[in-house]
Amino acid sequence: MSASPETPAADAATTATTDAASNPTPAPAPVTVLGLGPMGRALASAFVAAGHPTTVWNRTEGKADELVAQGATAASTPAEAVAASELVVICVIDYAASGSILEAAGDAIKGRTLVNLTADSPDRARAAATWATERGADYLDGTILTPTVTIGTPDAVFLFSGPEELYETHRATFASLGGTATYQGADYGRAAAYDVALLDFFWTSVSGLMHAFALGRKEDVAARDLAPFARGILDILPPIMDLLAGNVDDGVYPGDDSHIISVAAGIDHVIHAADDRGMDTGVLRAARAVAQRAIDEGNGTDGIERLAEVLGRPAA
Repeated sequence: MSASPETPAADAATTATTDAASNPTPAPAPVTVLGLGPMGRALASAFVAAGHPTTVWNRTEGKADELVAQGATAASTPAEAVAASELVVICVIDYAASGSILEAAGDAIKGRTLVNLTADSPDRARAAATWATERGADYLDGTILTPTVTIGTPDAVFLFSGPEELYETHRATFASLGGTATYQGADYGRAAAYDVALLDFFWTSVSGLMHAFALGRKEDVAARDLAPFARGILDILPPIMDLLAGNVDDGVYPGDDSHIISVAAGIDHVIHAADDRGMDTGVLRAARAVAQRAIDEGNGTDGIERLAEVLGRPAA
């Protein structure tokens, strides 16, 4: 039997229609992206794909062409770009570059929310926040922990720091970039602190990998043949990393299974092999010197967690 206008089913349908009309889904907010290097282009492309009216600007002409073809609008000046959107995302090489661009935008930044996703140091993030807020802009700092190919996908990882209410206001827009976004607190430099620490780990690790490939080649071991065994080392790192992190935080340096004296001996073996083959051993010798500092301080039988304490002080 069909429901009449007086039936509960009809009433429910009418209520749902009324609710949908009175509470429409908000339209995607306009966004400006300053800087169209590989990461900036990826960010802008994700915003366009999510339906945000997106304005882009780059110092070098031509980099906006592909984004314009996707639906973005190219601005001719930083001021024009900033004026186009309440939310302005900047991602360039460093804070000297971002500062120069924002200076060029002049009074257009007043009343805007600036989100700086440029990689740089925590202190520079805090200085940038002070500069922006003194000129009437709201400011969030952020960092991107994954490569360009992840932007707009579930694999992207972002960290943000600054005023929490500002982060919450724009959280839905940040979701257009994909993956996960984590708020790290009110300290403007907090996201950058994570960034530099993790880049420290990444680049010293990659440097070690390249040195390993170079050393292998000296003995006619191809890098692609060594790589599967290198991955095996990576596989054992996660549980070791969690254990070491807990011990570092607790100030505990057990050396029962392996201690710094044995670590130093292992580094010596690699240095000797590399020296015999005429290789650069600068990074290895730096690591060996840190181990020696711990030994000289009477902590050679401690675990490698002790090295975090040694590295936290300047070398003599």
